Amino acid sequence: MSRRFQRIAFVASPTPDARAAAAALMRRYDHVAPEDADVVVALGGDGLILQVLHRFMGGVKPIYGMNRGTVGFLMNEFREDGLLDRLERAERSVIHPLLMEARDTEGRRHEARAINEVYMLRQTHQTAKLKIAVDGHVRLPELIADGVLFATPAGSTAYNLSVGGPILPLHAQLLALTPISAFRPRRWSGALLPNYARIRIEVLDAEHRPVAAVADHTEFRRVCIVEAWLDQGTDLVLLHDPGHSLDERILREQFG
Repeated sequence: MSRRFQRIAFVASPTPDARAAAAALMRRYDHVAPEDADVVVALGGDGLILQVLHRFMGGVKPIYGMNRGTVGFLMNEFREDGLLDRLERAERSVIHPLLMEARDTEGRRHEARAINEVYMLRQTHQTAKLKIAVDGHVRLPELIADGVLFATPAGSTAYNLSVGGPILPLHAQLLALTPISAFRPRRWSGALLPNYARIRIEVLDAEHRPVAAVADHTEFRRVCIVEAWLDQGTDLVLLHDPGHSLDERILREQFG
């Protein structure tokens, strides 16, 4: 009987634990280069999963993570035994990245995708002043804050949660817009937006109050306008052991 995945690749973060785990698995299982694989087994933490998903963005190559990092929210438990059977039984979670387009104060245009979040953050001791529009309508003429964050459901338990944003079920068809240390309006705690919404954020007084824009780990400095929306034409596939899907993990996170 043929298996779902005939060609397996192993990638690991540079930590000793991850390297040792990859070496052990490669001694036990046939493997190919990641570009030639049907499935990539990633050994490390959530940061590695994000790197691998970005590496194969748009290729719909399933990623099966095993935790050799710290938190491992997106990962499965590490075990050497039974990998082929685990891959055969694994369940798929399909997520979509955000697409960010930014323009800086020198007129240069930048583009990047984010699996977790797009955020804007002040670069100096002065707070940022931001004007926020959704689908062409100005919803907040001036937000004075350290910044603002736009998160996917998959990313809602990461930076978004740490700054007080809501946890979103994976298939909620929502995006979270969350302020980072808001000063004015002090009581604005953010908004839940439909996943087809397009957000536009203008930096007010960008010369004297510089702001950086970040899509996951890609940063652009001194931006003046940032637009972001969900790229529903790009599928990213994560594999999880039965009972440990992203839906289940996000639900468990809501109950501590």
